[in-house]
Amino acid sequence: MTTTIIITLCSLLLIAYLFDYSFKKTKIPSVILLLLLGWLVRQGTMLFELKLPDLSSILPVLGTTGLILIVLEGALELELNKSKLVLIRKSFFGALGPFLALSFILAYVFSQYGGYTFRDSLINVIPLCVISSSIAISSVRNLSSRNKEFVIYESSLSDIIGVVFFNFMMRNETVGLDSFGIFGFQLIVICIISFVATIGLSFLLSRLEHHVKFVPIILLTILIYAISYLYHLPALIFILIFGLSIGNLNELNNLKFFNVFRTEILDKEVMKFKELTIEATFLIRSLFFLLFGYLLETSEIINTSTLVWAVGIVILIFAIRFIQLKISRLPLKPLLFVAPRGLITILLFLYISPENMIGMVNKSLIVQIIVLTVLIMMYGMITNKPGKSEGEAPQTANDPPSMSDSDVSKEITVSK
Repeated sequence: MTTTIIITLCSLLLIAYLFDYSFKKTKIPSVILLLLLGWLVRQGTMLFELKLPDLSSILPVLGTTGLILIVLEGALELELNKSKLVLIRKSFFGALGPFLALSFILAYVFSQYGGYTFRDSLINVIPLCVISSSIAISSVRNLSSRNKEFVIYESSLSDIIGVVFFNFMMRNETVGLDSFGIFGFQLIVICIISFVATIGLSFLLSRLEHHVKFVPIILLTILIYAISYLYHLPALIFILIFGLSIGNLNELNNLKFFNVFRTEILDKEVMKFKELTIEATFLIRSLFFLLFGYLLETSEIINTSTLVWAVGIVILIFAIRFIQLKISRLPLKPLLFVAPRGLITILLFLYISPENMIGMVNKSLIVQIIVLTVLIMMYGMITNKPGKSEGEAPQTANDPPSMSDSDVSKEITVSK
């Protein structure tokens, strides 16, 4: 039995790798194929009457680990310098504006239509409003460098905004000045912890000479996140600060304080650390979607009672995105199509406590919205013609000059 499980697991992960590897040719996002593969495995176990233990409790663990690694990987890829300020500003407001607009519109509709409290409605719709960086970033590898960078910034920031806002709403029965005061204090505390932890982890990364050095760093990162989360701190901020700090060492080289880290050695170690993070993210992400697909019931996928709501919400998602891109003067094609929902949506949905859940937001609605948004993104990628439909928006005086792919020092090869 053990050997059979090992063979099955290895085979499934190798198939997952083929899905990811073939994306450049097929333009089919691997998340769709992984969910389908997991569902087919479920049908196979039922057909042959195989009895497996309940695996549902593993899903939140995989999801949380995947969330940490995805945000860390995204932060490691983000560049912080003056030439990126306009892009960062557009990405931040591109992530924040649609998120807030969609959250409050849907919460109002659900509270009025279903008779739920506005707070419960808001908690339940937040997962639907977060762009999945795990799917978006890995799906835009063939876009121009400028569009690709925008998606990386936007989706990574959307993850963080969504998780922080979700935790804020879950932990506050009522929202007032006291709530914001406590949240502000928590932000200060987590920033101090992040600064100290980043220095410590960077020092270890540059000084450890043991043949195993990256796994302890990742484990310490997850441990600090878990402890911070346990004390109700916005722990994802720590992951962002740590990733941004060690991913932008070139901006810190001029500071004498950082000489203690032997930055020339640390640079090389960070590159290896990135590679390991990418590999680990792929593994956890693949396992998560395979398991989620396995746990899906056929009736949940083809639930017609939620399909109308799913289609309406997806239309609203892309209508708001259309307005946001127009305001930001960014190219509609292909960016309009890149707003997938995925791992973060599922994970936040699983974290909703039973007393806060509303009947209108269920697993069927979540799955249908994920599938629809990913299919729309797939259509955008398939119909996109590099150099033509992907043309850059007109440059303004405040915009940084466009970069060609040959000018990019780091090719984004992530497989989230």
